Amino acid sequence: METNEYIVSLYQEIDWLQNVINQVISVYLQHEGTENMHWTDIPMPDVENIDSPFANTIKTWNLTNLERMALILAITPHIRPEALDIFFGQNKIYNRGFTEFGGVIDKSHSGFLPTGQTLFFLLTTLNPEWSLEVLSFFKNDHIFHKEQVLNIESVDDYLPKFNGVLNINHRWLHYFITGEKLKLEHSVTFPAQKITTNLAWDDIVLNPSIMDQVTELTTWLSHKDTLLNDWGLSKHLKPGYRALFYGPPGTGKTLTVSLLGKNLGLDVYRVDLSMIVSKYIGETEKNLSRIFDTAAHQNWILFFDEADALFGKRTKANSSNDRHANQQTAYLLQRIEDFPGCIILASNLKANMDKAFSRRFQSIIHFQMPSVEERFTLWKNVFTGTCTLADNIDLYKIAEDYELAGGAIINVLRYCALAAIQRGDTIVNKQELLTGIRRELKKENKTITQS
Repeated sequence: METNEYIVSLYQEIDWLQNVINQVISVYLQHEGTENMHWTDIPMPDVENIDSPFANTIKTWNLTNLERMALILAITPHIRPEALDIFFGQNKIYNRGFTEFGGVIDKSHSGFLPTGQTLFFLLTTLNPEWSLEVLSFFKNDHIFHKEQVLNIESVDDYLPKFNGVLNINHRWLHYFITGEKLKLEHSVTFPAQKITTNLAWDDIVLNPSIMDQVTELTTWLSHKDTLLNDWGLSKHLKPGYRALFYGPPGTGKTLTVSLLGKNLGLDVYRVDLSMIVSKYIGETEKNLSRIFDTAAHQNWILFFDEADALFGKRTKANSSNDRHANQQTAYLLQRIEDFPGCIILASNLKANMDKAFSRRFQSIIHFQMPSVEERFTLWKNVFTGTCTLADNIDLYKIAEDYELAGGAIINVLRYCALAAIQRGDTIVNKQELLTGIRRELKKENKTITQS
């Protein structure tokens, strides 16, 4: 089916929507000759033999006529805005628009933008008993929420909640029109980025006690459905898993998270805290809500790197800013407690974390600086292949003398490789190696003596 046929499929649905709107408004305003027909008597487009993204979604999700109405109402302003012009009708008694129709007009859009109130008018004016069903469209367990298809935009606290615009996710709109599913991209509306790695478990050197704890986490992610459902542990355990990785920079925290995702077939999204944290009251919670809502049913690993910025210790509420920060922390506690997936936080120091969060972690893993033997293995691993070390370098002595984490050793490799290639060589000499080490230690205000 061609893209233009996808549009035709949507136009047929919008034609049905127009007929429904006309019928509901006519009955509501008691136009003569319309009182004996209900809008549900208007036949919906038959999608059984239609192969379009929209039709297939309706069939896959087994949507009711009420749900179809909500979905196409949100789509219509984007492809046939004139279909909603009927809502601009004037109430002659008050010489203004009908309040009950809802809707807004934006300075950037001359057409009618339906709101939650518009949807409620169409679906419940003639049948108030359907109100609870319509409300259910926006609950966490509904397919619209799970798939992040529809939402009602937030409004100021003093306004009715359903005055917000009925909004369709741009990714789903693009899919319905073109058949192409867009990947989630790092943006203001989705402040997280997918991270991957080309490395394998053999490339990371971890203390056996750390690896045992990582294996425990892996086992949970692999078998949680069996444990919760087949073993009946859902009565006692929540489906979510929260872990804290803490330790000095470069000790493998981020790489371990990436490897967990790679080996379990799970996407890992690192949350961009710089786009999350806001000085404005309520904005941080709103930004976080986008992340949690999007990820809740996607079977992802959410990774909060340098998590102290969000999950740090609370302070005494001596000012409005302190109270705001503590309110933000309380919101976070609730969201991570209720999150059904895996959340991993990384911090340089466990002491920086609020104890209220620490109590909610299923596992707290200390990524220590590597031992001499582990450092020796790391050095050997990185200098295999084309870029090698000169024969006069005692690598074990290097491991003994200089306490560096894996990330720092990788930085030394990068420096040495650049130095060697500038000379037109592939062999790193001792001077270049020590210079690279010196540069890394200098970052921590440490110095070395030439040996």
